Amino acid sequence: MVLSRIRILAASLLALGAAACSDPVGQRALIGGGIGAGAGAGVAALTGGSPLAGAAIGGAGGAAIGALTAPRQRRGYY
Repeated sequence: MVLSRIRILAASLLALGAAACSDPVGQRALIGGGIGAGAGAGVAALTGGSPLAGAAIGGAGGAAIGALTAPRQRRGYY
């Protein structure tokens, strides 16, 4: 049981590192939503909750965080 939690944590950290590589707001929101949905479903399954509800909550939170943490692009500069 502890080993599976460590694996989920390690996979989540790797996924978060990969998500940091995307720059546009839309891409970061989609990637954050996907990572959040997977993490939410995994955590809900481990804690005895509903994986579907965990995926929905994690996906919404991940998409919001991905969109809010995107770097702002300057307009007019090349």
